[in-house]
Amino acid sequence: MKNSLLIGITLAFVVSCKSTSTDVTDNSNLVSPPIVDQSKSIMLFNGEDLSGWKIHGTEQWYVEDGLLVCENGVDNTFGYLSTIKHYKDFVLTLEYKQEKRGNSGIFVRSTVQGNKATGWQVEIAPPGHKTGGINAYKSGWLAKPDSSKDAVIKMGEWNEMKILIKGGSITSWLNGTQMVTINNAEIEKGEGGISLQIHGENVTKVKWRNIRLVEL
Repeated sequence: MKNSLLIGITLAFVVSCKSTSTDVTDNSNLVSPPIVDQSKSIMLFNGEDLSGWKIHGTEQWYVEDGLLVCENGVDNTFGYLSTIKHYKDFVLTLEYKQEKRGNSGIFVRSTVQGNKATGWQVEIAPPGHKTGGINAYKSGWLAKPDSSKDAVIKMGEWNEMKILIKGGSITSWLNGTQMVTINNAEIEKGEGGISLQIHGENVTKVKWRNIRLVEL
């Protein structure tokens, strides 16, 4: 009798653990990249200066040879470059090149206070560090791409990131491959602009170009 009771309790515990665990690896169905009217595309970076953007923190953001560049500053901490204008539903497409192995990302519906940003971040990082995944400071990782998708990352070369955010849904594509998609009621409540991030604690240098947005 005691053995039967012990087995029952053990099974109940195992089932309970499985039902309350959180698996944030994205296994959703494929979403076709959106077809948008490019005549309505807004170029967020003009290739000449940082008009329309605001720097947060002491990390370096500058324009060189028509490219937007970010790299570590004197404090080597988090830094952001955010659009002055806010955007709600849109398709954002940009190209980036990582020249060092540090961490970066793109926040959407974002505001910045100090060295932290609200909103949702699409990760940019070397292989093995969840590029294309989505996280937020207050809730951590919401979706991670399968590790097999690291194969599409081109370290030291230009990569194209596409982000669709509409209502409470966000989907990311890297070089034409869907990385993750999430649906979350909190996302729909979000308000803010687009913030490019540079992560401190590692040597980071990222170049950006062709940053364009189509509002939905």
